Order: sequence, then C-alpha cells, then structure tokens
Amino acid sequence: MNLKQIDYALEAAKTLNFNQAAQNLFISQPALSYQIKELENEIGFLIFERQGKSIKLTAAGRQFCQRLTNIKRQLTEAIEQGQNFATRYAENITIGYPRRSCLQFLPTAINEFAQTHPETLVTPEIAENYLDDFSAHHLDIAFALKEDALKLPQVTLHPLFTSQIYLLTTADDPLAQKELVKASDLTGRTLLVKGGSTQRLRKVQQDVLRQVPLATLNSPNHDFTMVTVAAKQAVCLSPGYLNTFTDELVWLPFETTERFECVLVTHENDQRRSTKAFVALMQELYAQKAQTYPL
Repeated sequence: MNLKQIDYALEAAKTLNFNQAAQNLFISQPALSYQIKELENEIGFLIFERQGKSIKLTAAGRQFCQRLTNIKRQLTEAIEQGQNFATRYAENITIGYPRRSCLQFLPTAINEFAQTHPETLVTPEIAENYLDDFSAHHLDIAFALKEDALKLPQVTLHPLFTSQIYLLTTADDPLAQKELVKASDLTGRTLLVKGGSTQRLRKVQQDVLRQVPLATLNSPNHDFTMVTVAAKQAVCLSPGYLNTFTDELVWLPFETTERFECVLVTHENDQRRSTKAFVALMQELYAQKAQTYPL
C-alpha cells in the first residue's frame, strides 16, 4: 500500500462515486478503479461494494478508511516534520503534556530558546496518553505531577512550580470579592466533582462535603466543568496548573494545605546539552512567572 492508494481510497470513500473521485484527483476513472482493486487484492478484503455505477463502503471498508484517515494524518505530519529538518533544524526536542493550560508559558520559552538555539526545534505534543508516549521514548520531556513522575522508570525530575487549589466562579458572583475562599463560604452552593479530578483534588472535595451542606454535580471532564461554571450553574475547585488566564472565570485561592508539585521529566540517558538548556530555561521562566501569576 502506498500514499497514492491511500489518497484514492479516501477520496472514493468520501464521494462514494468513482467518477467524481477520479475527477477530484485529476486521474481517469479506470486508473482509479485499477489502483483500488490492487489495494483490495493486497489487503485481502473488499473496501467497496460495486452496484452498477454506484459504490458503497463495506463494513470492513468503513473501518479501514477510518483508520486510514489517521494514518494519512500521521504520515503527513511525519513528512512535514522531515521537511522542516531537511531545510532548517539539526535536532528536535519533543515535550508532552495533557492540556495547553498545564504549560501556559511554553510558547514564551520556545520563542526565547529559538534565539539561542536556532538549530533546535521544540515540538509540543498535547495528548491525554502523553505519559505512555514518554515512557515509550516517543517524547523527550514530559510535564507531570511529582507523584506521577516518581512512578516512571529511569527518569530525572526537574522541579517546575508548585500549584495550589482555587475556587472557580464568574466575576459577578459575590464570592469573587473574596481574597481567600473557605469551605464555609460554599454553604448552599452546587459544587462540581469528579471530572477527571486527581486523587489529591478529590480529597479536598470530600473535605468540603464533610464540612458544609451543599449540592454536587458530577462532571464527566474538565471542559464540561469549565462550561458549567461559566454558565453559572455551579462552582468548582481546580489546581492552578489548569488556569488559562482568561477573563471568563475568576480563580480565587481556596483555603487548604494541599499543593501540587509540578515537574518536568526527562530520560536519564538523554544527556544532550540542548535538552538540559531548555529545561533550565523553563525553570527560570516559571520562577519569574510565579511572582505575578497564580499557579
């Protein structure tokens, strides 16, 4: 199977018409039909059912084309990255994290690093399973909570910042006038719980529930939580490393001793000067930002 066949199969799956697909690809219809038939012979099953002049995806073909879409995207990214290296860069540092807000100041660090290391590309990778990718050595650096980082084998931990817990609400909420919110201030409110909360955050949520009477609303994920708070349907507790620093919500320090130690993790065997320099730059930048921004 080659890139041309992938393109042909995906275009035919999109149009469900060989003639239209051939026109869109600027090839003849017989050439398209031949390449798809060759592909079907190679993989051992039919992608399309032919019904006169019309076609439709088989069950196997539908699943196959869905996977092909992801493969094509990954191939395109690999080619584009290769082109970058061929024309400009000598090496690459990949850094993984689950949400953009976890490393809010990463763009600043990348910009500053480019001034001193123009030959090195820094590639951010945002994904839920990024720690698996890091453990498989697909990433060079990973953001992590210290308790999670300590579970990773053969790594070096680099302290980045300490994050506290905040109450999130809207600017017109009476609580927004407080400099410090206590559990008693939430009496009678609706508190969002779960939603991917870490064990440490759930402990704080349970402490609040034991202290004051309030309603709860289960959240399936962080995005649901943010929308629900913005819609004034509830408030929530969140670690500062999820702060997006927008005006949509107010982040108020919450009275608790719980803290999150946020670190960068590198592989023990990665002794590149560029990796060490970038980690050091991140640490310096976050030390500066911690003086101004609530983390």
